[in-house]
Amino acid sequence: MPKTIPVRQCLGCREHKPKNELIRVVRSPEGEISLDFKGKKPGRGAYVCPAPACLKKIRKSRALERAFSAPLPDGVWEALEAQMEAGDRDG
Repeated sequence: MPKTIPVRQCLGCREHKPKNELIRVVRSPEGEISLDFKGKKPGRGAYVCPAPACLKKIRKSRALERAFSAPLPDGVWEALEAQMEAGDRDG
C-alpha cells in the first residue's frame, strides 16, 4: 500500500500542497517564532509557499500574525525572504 503524503495549505495562495514543498513557520511553547526547515520543532506551525508573491500577500494580510496571535519579529520576515531567494537560485 503506498504511503500517503501529508498535505498542508499555504497561508498566502490558500492552495493545498505536499508538506515537504512548503516552508514551516513555528511558534514555540515559549512564544518564540522561527523557521523550521525539518518540520520537527515543537509548537504551532503555519505553512508558506516558497514563492515571493505568497510571502508578499501573507505580509500584507498579516496572516502569520493571526495564525500565531502574536506579532512577527523582523528577523522572521528576513529569514523567509532569504529562504525564498535561495530557492529561486536552486531551481
